[in-house]
Amino acid sequence: MSMMSFLRDRRGNVAMMFSLSVVPIFVGVGAAVDYSHLADVKERMQNSLDATVLSMSHDAATLTSAQLQTAAAAKFAANFSDGSVSDLAVTASYAVSHGATITATARATVHLNVMGIMGVDSGEVAVRSQTSWASQRLRVSLVLDNTGSMGSNGKMTALKTATHNLLASLEAAVSDPGDVYVSIIPFAKDVNYGAEHYQESWLNWSVWDSKNGTKPCQWKNGSWVCTWVPAAHSTWNGCVMDRDQSYDVGNEAPTSSSKYFYPEQYGNCPAKITPMTYDWTALNNAVDAMTPTGSTNQTIGLSWGWLSLTEADPLNTPPKDADHDYKDVVILMTDGVNTQNRWNGNGSYQDTNVDARTALACQALKEARVEIYTVLVMDGNTSLLQGCATDNDHYFFLSDPNQLVTTFDAIGTKLSMLRISH
Repeated sequence: MSMMSFLRDRRGNVAMMFSLSVVPIFVGVGAAVDYSHLADVKERMQNSLDATVLSMSHDAATLTSAQLQTAAAAKFAANFSDGSVSDLAVTASYAVSHGATITATARATVHLNVMGIMGVDSGEVAVRSQTSWASQRLRVSLVLDNTGSMGSNGKMTALKTATHNLLASLEAAVSDPGDVYVSIIPFAKDVNYGAEHYQESWLNWSVWDSKNGTKPCQWKNGSWVCTWVPAAHSTWNGCVMDRDQSYDVGNEAPTSSSKYFYPEQYGNCPAKITPMTYDWTALNNAVDAMTPTGSTNQTIGLSWGWLSLTEADPLNTPPKDADHDYKDVVILMTDGVNTQNRWNGNGSYQDTNVDARTALACQALKEARVEIYTVLVMDGNTSLLQGCATDNDHYFFLSDPNQLVTTFDAIGTKLSMLRISH
């Protein structure tokens, strides 16, 4: 073969060209396989992280930062497993500002099978997930038994400690002023609306005027003439008794005479009610002012608790912001049976007529979608209080007054979680 023929002969080039092209083909196929694996790992990590943040939304508010990290890692591991992954790191953070947000990231090193031959033995995958939800504002009415029996067995002391703790828990759940409002309604047979309100137009003084005053006598025309003179309304101690039925179990505003409130110079007038506020100092001072006195009328406590949730007279709760969701809550705490109201009972023994009014008040609150917690300490009408609660999880029977502290702590935790994870 001549030199020129040898140079023109290409029969042996096929093997040489194949050997030169097989390397990039192998690299391309290997890269595609490993890229597909990386994409699969990333998708599964993303799905697992999404599931993690969603499942943590109900618990995040109660966890410390360290507990949040531990919980996030555990929940992620329960959803994701891959033997080709190493150096897996999961982080999570929780924030509350005009709502609640959980943000989480997951990073991992993924072993590459084919590309490892070419010296690229791993790749990094990182994903991020976030979930946010609107925070719910709370209006909480604390309807607290201040009757004489609360002076025994350390019950009033325990109630004050428990209520202070509950207020602290609710205050801690606040992000912006107005997130949580609280009212305090101490009750006995009556409630104390406040003597400074004696000039309100919707107070019906007829009963009070007939019982409070003097009857001076003058000698006229040969005989004594005695005329009843009602006492000045400014001498009223602030107590009001039940309204006319059926307004005694509702929250209707006093827009007509049939809905007016009746002042009474009740000798066992409890501490003054505190309308809805987020002045935490005032609320705690109101707790300190409570003292045990008088007989038991749970109905009037519930009615005024409901009135404290109402944007009308007599308590004029601040209007709700249309841009927020709200939950109205009543917490009724009592240590005994109903013994007296405006019409029935002697203040010493259970009166079923008073119980019947309480049951009607409970039903009306439920129909208005008010959430009701009931706490019964040591003695009382268990069926009435259990039936009054929203459900069995909202009813507590305590055999020891000291359990008030842990019970109110549990309720405070529930309400705090309700505010930020509904």
